[in-house]
Amino acid sequence: MKISIKVLVLLLINSNFLVSQEKTIRNTYKYSIKEAVSIIKVDGIENDGEWNAYQTIDTFYNHNPSDVGVSKYKSEIKLTFDNKYLYIIAKHYDDGKRIVQSLQRDSDDAHWGSESFTVAIDPINKKQSGVLFGVNAGGAEHDGSLLIQPSRTTYTDTWDQRWFSSTKQYNRYWLVEMAIPFSSLRYNPENLHWGINFIRGHKTENFYYTWTPFPINFNGIDVNYMGTLQWPKVPVIKNNIAFIKPYTTLSSLKDNQAENTSTKTNVNAGIDLKVGITKSLNADITYNPDFSNADVDAEVTNITRFDISLPEQREFFIENGDIFSSFGSYSINPFFSRRVGLNTPIVYGARVTGNISDDLRIGIMNLQTEKSDGIDAQNNTIAAFNYKVLNRSQLRGLFVNRQETGNNNVNDYARNFGSEFTYISKKGNFNNSIKYHASINDENSKGSYFGINGSYATRRFSAGWTLDAIDKDYQADLGFTPRIFNYDANNQSVIRKGYIFLNPYVTYKFFSKKQSSKLIFQGFRFFHNIFLNSDGSLNERDNSLAYDLRFKNTSEFSVIVSNREVNLGFATNFLGNEYDNLPIGNYNFTSATLSYSADTRSIFTYDSSVTYGHFYNGYRFSGDLTGNVRFGYWGKFSLTYNYNKINLPNSYGKVNLHLLSARGLFSFTNKLFFNNTIQYNSQSENFSVFSKLQWRYSPLSDIFLIYNQNNNTHNFNLNNKSIILKLTYRFAV
Repeated sequence: MKISIKVLVLLLINSNFLVSQEKTIRNTYKYSIKEAVSIIKVDGIENDGEWNAYQTIDTFYNHNPSDVGVSKYKSEIKLTFDNKYLYIIAKHYDDGKRIVQSLQRDSDDAHWGSESFTVAIDPINKKQSGVLFGVNAGGAEHDGSLLIQPSRTTYTDTWDQRWFSSTKQYNRYWLVEMAIPFSSLRYNPENLHWGINFIRGHKTENFYYTWTPFPINFNGIDVNYMGTLQWPKVPVIKNNIAFIKPYTTLSSLKDNQAENTSTKTNVNAGIDLKVGITKSLNADITYNPDFSNADVDAEVTNITRFDISLPEQREFFIENGDIFSSFGSYSINPFFSRRVGLNTPIVYGARVTGNISDDLRIGIMNLQTEKSDGIDAQNNTIAAFNYKVLNRSQLRGLFVNRQETGNNNVNDYARNFGSEFTYISKKGNFNNSIKYHASINDENSKGSYFGINGSYATRRFSAGWTLDAIDKDYQADLGFTPRIFNYDANNQSVIRKGYIFLNPYVTYKFFSKKQSSKLIFQGFRFFHNIFLNSDGSLNERDNSLAYDLRFKNTSEFSVIVSNREVNLGFATNFLGNEYDNLPIGNYNFTSATLSYSADTRSIFTYDSSVTYGHFYNGYRFSGDLTGNVRFGYWGKFSLTYNYNKINLPNSYGKVNLHLLSARGLFSFTNKLFFNNTIQYNSQSENFSVFSKLQWRYSPLSDIFLIYNQNNNTHNFNLNNKSIILKLTYRFAV
């Protein structure tokens, strides 16, 4: 522990030195945009004289997998504007060979796995928020809102705005034109400096190029390394009062597990409303929301002692959801949106998100669920703020209230509140957070959670640390804190226990110096997960050492060796009630994992991994294999098989667990898609089929046809099935 503190102090000193040496990229890379002198036609054609009057960006820098030197192939970018649109033209030279994985909209694989062009914009120019727009060489569009995390910038693609693009391919280059309405951007018209960057994905060369040069350990869309878009003026546009998106569904449902097994046909309707309060503050309202078009959850095999979380799929919660969900750590979430509406339908939801000043971002959300199946109706309020201090650092606060409603005989509530301070260095390579959260309920039971976490990264070296201390009385009804709940299999009861969590890690990479080398880098990772009981005694630890190799053809190879020790405090059974419970005691076991991912640019590619070793008082063998095949732009199919063989001595359990998933995507055009997923899980005894046909017949308006079916895996008798036709239409008022 003393060594860790010394390392942390050295990192702080080094970070402050780097801050003082840092020269802001936004002051070096600038583009002076001029107002359009002629009509810009977004058709993917560089018409004579149409773009001649504007400044050209023609130098791009290597970013990934190498951040040294300029791009091998040239790109040319120009921008202009009129009183409605920001226009961008991007011309990307190549040797005529191009990879386009798919035409599916808002698909990471279709965009980042293909020849692509992306523009990331920070209109507020405070490095606290932003948006991105992108197109691949086949014309598939990709947009999203930037998520500013302490050590990196990511994004969510559920942000969906109206904009236009056109792409055409030529012998020695491909070209894209964009028109982004100012009504789709949040900005202050008095601010004449925006952050901006351009990212070219050249997949045939396995390279990503950026307009500004910066280290590979930051994503290409990182807000800290954007250049500056300088405006002579920013158009002041008349805001639409609101965007209205009504929907209607026609569904046929059959549930063989319900008392009434007859097929039910329902017609339903609801509405989503987006109101622009200011240019940077929006209100979203949904009444009788329908989430039938959300992607199906992936089946998983769970051989841990605790619940696992699945990602949020519902659009209402994902868009701008980082303002609410970014608190806590990866093992403790004070707010986890999937808890809302988990067991009962949501009647309505309303929220306000955005900036009320350049430095202050807020989020307020209220949702009401209805009474259902003996569960009282609940009203849920979540409020959060993010205030920028000390150049890039953040002061954040969260309040969560779950309140029973509609029953005057019950006063049932649970409340959470907390604050977090995150220091982020000017360069962005060092950050550290201190957080404190508390809870109280109607029985006046109080609990608390304290945490510290941070990271430091350079091009070769990175280190991180987490310290979480949570007591047994901390209650997060709308959060996710699985390790508090310990199941005693002998007494069939749940025991709440507080704990302390430590997670230090270190990575180091050796980059190849020879241009002819097939290897980009090799390096090691050393990471720990240590759980202590509240009195400081060991509960569980997992020490791992990994060695990784990444090749220029995008393939990767890793070997991981792990040693795990568990002081089992309660009898446990995760293999089935037909087996004896694992007894209380100390278990120490070691395993090794080999994994390999093939060239992702190939028509056929695959990922594989094998794990073998001891497991508690027995052993475990695990294998994963995923194969993918691509047919031009229009079809991509994958098959994944996961196998776990667990062999424990005596009558503690011998099982073979199978998980099979088949997925198929048909991209008929860049507006018509057909997704299919078939899953078989022997652990959950479930076989499922999910199909979704989506036609974007008008901007931000869709028709969905969804089929969902679940069968048990014993005799494949039908559990339930549904067919849903959903129509949405969005218009402005």
